[in-house]
Order: sequence, then structure tokens, then C-alpha cells
Amino acid sequence: MNLLYEVIPEDKAELCQDLCNELMAFQKSKASIAPERFDSMNFDTRMLPSIRSALHNYLVVVKDPLEHDEIVAYVYTSISPKEAYSNDFATFFDLSTIQKEAVGCLSQFYIKEGYRQFGVGTKLFSMSMEWLRTYEDVEDYFVFTSNGNHEALAFYQRKGFTVSHDILDGFITVLRSKRK
Repeated sequence: MNLLYEVIPEDKAELCQDLCNELMAFQKSKASIAPERFDSMNFDTRMLPSIRSALHNYLVVVKDPLEHDEIVAYVYTSISPKEAYSNDFATFFDLSTIQKEAVGCLSQFYIKEGYRQFGVGTKLFSMSMEWLRTYEDVEDYFVFTSNGNHEALAFYQRKGFTVSHDILDGFITVLRSKRK
């Protein structure tokens, strides 16, 4: 499959809007714990606030040239102050376990049905990890998977992340990796 991978600037994040909203619906469809929490989650409430609060953002879209450059996948990765992960919604990890001031997070990752199983996920994951490693002052990387998304959980574990803990009564599983 001949797909185009394009790093886009934050001011073009709206290119991910439809897929971000599709990701929230997908996560809700998989969830067995509190799926109604996804009702208020969308591009405006999840991605935009994350972009604004991050120190650095990395967005990659994948386009299918055979479908008029339709965006079929994306990944959003960020470097944020560790305090950003303790908020009204939840405390995502014990801040005292982080020695540096910032953490890396593979925040959103979605591939449209029909484009999975072609290596798109591995390529996007590799691009994100390479980008994160350019920040030498960041040692801790996190991924947060929603309950019921067993495929994503297994994918990240195959890539070297380990389950740290669950939050919000199992609604989210926190995975962690250290800089290598």
C-alpha cells in the first residue's frame, strides 16, 4: 500500500478532527467501563486542549493518494510538563516517580478500518518514538489506553511499554516506558 506520511504543524491540527472524533467513537464502542465518558470527548475537548498545554507537539497524518489524499490515520505525540497529567479529570501517574520536569506521551493514535494490518501503526509508532528521543531531557514516556481496546494494549506491550496501573476504576490503563 503506497501511503503518504506527512508531519503537519500544530496550526493544521484540524486535519485530524474527523479521525479524532472517529477515535472517540471507536473507543466508546470498545469500552465496557463507563463508555458514556466518551460522549463529551472529541477534537475540541481532547486534542486542542492537549496541544495548547504541551511544550512540544508532533502530528503525523497518513494520506491515501488513491483516495484523493484522504487522511486515513494519524498520531499525536507531545512533550508536556508532568503536572499537566494531574488535573480535574484524573491523576495519570505518581508525579514523584518522574525525575525530570516533562514527560513524553503518545496521546492519540488512530488508523481507519481497512488500513490496519499494513504496518501503518508500526511506522507511526516508530516516527513518534524517534521524535520523542530527540528531547534528551525527557526520560519517561506514557501511553494511555481505554478499557476494552485490547488490540492497542497488546500493540504497545509488543513495542516495549509495560502496564503501570489503571486509573478511574479501570477506565484507562497507563503504560510506561523509559528512554533507551
